[in-house]
Amino acid sequence: MSSTFLYGFHVPANGIRHHLLRYGGKGPKLLVVPGITSPAVTWGFVAETLAQHFDVHVLDVRGRGLSSSGPELDYGLDALATDVTAVLSALDWQEVTVLGHSMGARIAVRAAAHMPSRFGRLLLIDPPVGGPGRRPYPAPLAWYIDSIRLMAAGQPWEELKRFSPTWTEAQLRLRAQWLHTCDEKAIEEAWSGFHNDDVHANFASLTVPGLLMIAGRGGVILDEDAAEIARLAPGLKQVVATDAGHMIPWDDEAGFFRLLGQYLNLSFHPEGA
Repeated sequence: MSSTFLYGFHVPANGIRHHLLRYGGKGPKLLVVPGITSPAVTWGFVAETLAQHFDVHVLDVRGRGLSSSGPELDYGLDALATDVTAVLSALDWQEVTVLGHSMGARIAVRAAAHMPSRFGRLLLIDPPVGGPGRRPYPAPLAWYIDSIRLMAAGQPWEELKRFSPTWTEAQLRLRAQWLHTCDEKAIEEAWSGFHNDDVHANFASLTVPGLLMIAGRGGVILDEDAAEIARLAPGLKQVVATDAGHMIPWDDEAGFFRLLGQYLNLSFHPEGA
């Protein structure tokens, strides 16, 4: 199968440089906002398949990949959400489908709650639902920082096996190549935000419809969390990827696209699934 990748480019918005990768180029706009240590390129295999039906753009969240980085930047959730709405405004996109994974889903929820006119639909993939007074996020901060430091020191990709033992060699090699671009301050502030930022208020004010996909083996969203979100945001359809951990497309690519396709009423054909 030939690649649907077109090019990468930069957008100045919210006072910094944002890097995006474009796939497909046909169909309605879809923006992917990745998770805490996932530069845009690591979502390429998902974007390749999404591009069968969408004009897909994958964002390097600030402090990751080729977007602006550095100790002087604010990496809090409000800044990240403003980045997304500022990028959409700079590109003059309206009613965009936004797919966010993990941290990226939290960003999408807050951004859509603050500027719903730019969003047509949300595809939220296993967002952390912690916050003040809630249980801690199941992955410790050291899991992220230790792996970043190993790759920043040029250690071989095999060192990542103990962090992600179910991933393929190709997935680990790509992560090893790009993990060093994740700024430690950005990761620390995002992880702290999983515990300190209240996204439940954003769920309660959502007017944008969408999908909430829950990892059946992730331990991030429990049954009681799903029930609470259902009360707060009845416009989100909930589905469970029963055979996947938190990194759903990596654990069960076929299942991920099956659930996504059922919601979107589209048929996806991932090359590797």
